[in-house]
Amino acid sequence: MSGRKMSEDAEAETLDKLPLDAWHRAHGARMVGFAGYEMPIQYEGILAEHEWTRTHAGLFDVSHMGQLTISGEGAVEALEALLPADVASLKPGRIRYSLLLAEDGGILDDLMVTNRSHEFYLVVNGATKWDDIGHLRERLPDEVTLNHLADHALLALQGPEAAAALGRLGLTPAFEGMPSLDELGFMQAGPFFWDGRPLGVGRSGYTGEDGFEISVRAEDVTALADALCALPEVKPIGLGARDSLRLEAGLPLYGHDMTAETDPVSAGLEFAISQARRQSGGFPGAERILTLLASGAPIRRVGLSLEGRMAAREGADVFAGEARIGTVTSGGFSPTLSHPIAMAYVDSAHSSEGTELELEVRGKRLPTRVVPMPFVPHRYHRKGAA
Repeated sequence: MSGRKMSEDAEAETLDKLPLDAWHRAHGARMVGFAGYEMPIQYEGILAEHEWTRTHAGLFDVSHMGQLTISGEGAVEALEALLPADVASLKPGRIRYSLLLAEDGGILDDLMVTNRSHEFYLVVNGATKWDDIGHLRERLPDEVTLNHLADHALLALQGPEAAAALGRLGLTPAFEGMPSLDELGFMQAGPFFWDGRPLGVGRSGYTGEDGFEISVRAEDVTALADALCALPEVKPIGLGARDSLRLEAGLPLYGHDMTAETDPVSAGLEFAISQARRQSGGFPGAERILTLLASGAPIRRVGLSLEGRMAAREGADVFAGEARIGTVTSGGFSPTLSHPIAMAYVDSAHSSEGTELELEVRGKRLPTRVVPMPFVPHRYHRKGAA
């Protein structure tokens, strides 16, 4: 046995397995290490899976993500002391994107928070979930309870046919008076039953397409994945296409497009700082962040468009003439647009739309220009929209 093979086997032994591990392998997935888990990177191929999700419905296993609940007296105030979101105004059944911030305003993680009436449900990134749990437990008051839903899996069904496909499974609201599945709009959630099994369903996702994230007990996830993939609209999709889809959607990835050294304003995530919190402050890093909102950040996350086929990857330098003015944080070939795209941090003086720049890729200078994001328009299901 080669040294490389021994090393790969040793690494695999240290990785956790998803509840659907055997299911992925039975469906021909190529498994890789990611965020401490063995995860499917592709089944039939990244390009085919990307295009299937854009035209039909793709099923993603995102069970590596951390699912947390926060409850108890003072939960709202406790969350507002840690997040820049206006949690107090978040109505039951609504989802909000937010950030876990360090005292200096650096981003420790990005997350989704849902008001479940009796508790708040948080989904945090898989690579940071243990740090997040430690951070939260250290700072939450004794009256507030944090529960890690380690016995739950998380599936994401994404694409223009996702609603029709999930609707055919016959989900019923868990309580009388709760909205039906087809009544959920983007960033709305509710409890449902499927075949007697409880599900938490939110209309959101990480591809720019309409879709749902489904929290399900680990013991029920295989049956749910089987039922969904038995539908002609649905195929399993791996991490590779998830990354190309989120890049086209202009969505940042924690650990790449934002880190603890990144502030929300430079990252273009000002919308996560609610207007109420801009007035009241009281969240970690508020003084620095509010100053940046008022005066502008010295660097900005921007979208870049390239011609040809050669893609710029993370770490590529960005130049304006001979001056290095930034770094690529995510990049790749866009299957939808048929040319390379990238996200980068550049100095604010060169961040305006249409600015001509260059990227250094494999010792060559490639022309690029700043373009608006998302690169591919979002197609979220917004209630009341035409």
